[in-house]
Amino acid sequence: MRITDISTIKLRYPVPTPMADAIHYMPERAVLLVQVSTDDGVVGLGECAAYGGSLDSMEGVVLDDLMPSLIGEDPFQVERLWSRMARRSHQRGTAGMLMQAISGVDIALWDLIGQATRTPLYRLLGGYRDTLDAYASAGFYAGDKGPAQLAEEVGAYAERGFRTVKMKVGRNPEVMLNPLPDMWAPDYATATLEDDIERVRAARAAIGPKVRLAIDANNAWTPAVAVQFMRRVTDQDIYWLEEPVATDDLAGSADVARALDVPVAGYETATGLASFRELIARRAVDIVQPDVIWTGGITLCRKVAALAEAYGLPVIPHVFSSAVASIANMHFIAALPNAGLLEFDQNPNPLRSTLFEEPIDVQPDGTVRLPGRPGLGVTLNQATVDRYRVP
Repeated sequence: MRITDISTIKLRYPVPTPMADAIHYMPERAVLLVQVSTDDGVVGLGECAAYGGSLDSMEGVVLDDLMPSLIGEDPFQVERLWSRMARRSHQRGTAGMLMQAISGVDIALWDLIGQATRTPLYRLLGGYRDTLDAYASAGFYAGDKGPAQLAEEVGAYAERGFRTVKMKVGRNPEVMLNPLPDMWAPDYATATLEDDIERVRAARAAIGPKVRLAIDANNAWTPAVAVQFMRRVTDQDIYWLEEPVATDDLAGSADVARALDVPVAGYETATGLASFRELIARRAVDIVQPDVIWTGGITLCRKVAALAEAYGLPVIPHVFSSAVASIANMHFIAALPNAGLLEFDQNPNPLRSTLFEEPIDVQPDGTVRLPGRPGLGVTLNQATVDRYRVP
């Protein structure tokens, strides 16, 4: 079996009401899929995280920089191909956009291997479990959505059977050094720290004491603000605090982790093995959050997970894009002894909910089961691809 071609699919879904986290404004959901074809007719599917820039620029890295190193190669040599992609392009940097591009190709290679061996990917990777607990990832800022609307939203997730819910905090323009003023639409749906405290209290009251509540600040705060905020909501039984400070503020994140009883989770915005090595070794996080479409693919994320396990830390991957991101991370999580919790985006997004012929369904008890078909075990829904495809 040899690689004969690499192609991409660009998709875009304009959301009806723009949403925002602490610093990012999201009027649309954009996706770059990767397909790796072989001379045996097997086609692997992957996704590159396309956050922070255009789909065209990410497509260019995949097709212009990475593809020449892969044509004619054996897809089973996935470790060697990963190293070849990374080393030949190392002058582009050892993290960031290069890792996002490699991620999509790497996932497609693993999908190919699973299909060729007629094995579900999670079993090929070790098969620790076949069912995951899903948590509802939502609670974004949007329009004039206030605490009452947020409470109604998250309360519905608890009623559906989710045992963990995560919401956004940190869209606070008054906080010193918050990067929000330099971001797109900085005045959209903002909140004060006091507003966010009220939002957290409203969410907790809506889901009740038995459902776990996590909060995500998306790199908006300084260490002092993060600690101050958490002390103000200490009676709300927060399950974890995600990305409280800038990703490269390792010392600050470690200070927050030491100061709080609540675990610090992160950092989805770290990419490459060295970045996670430093986060883990410096005890800047209590929960490790790579993402197979962003961090460097399944190949690299397995190494991050092993490093986390060596330090006695759990892995709860970031998952926030299309259905390909969801299913690829599901297979990764299911193969790990130190994982088991799946981030399940609850915002309306047909690129997640209708992209496959086989939907990813959350059961009434809040769990998701892995597919038993080979590779990723999914089939693209061509009608959805055609509807949202962009040239």
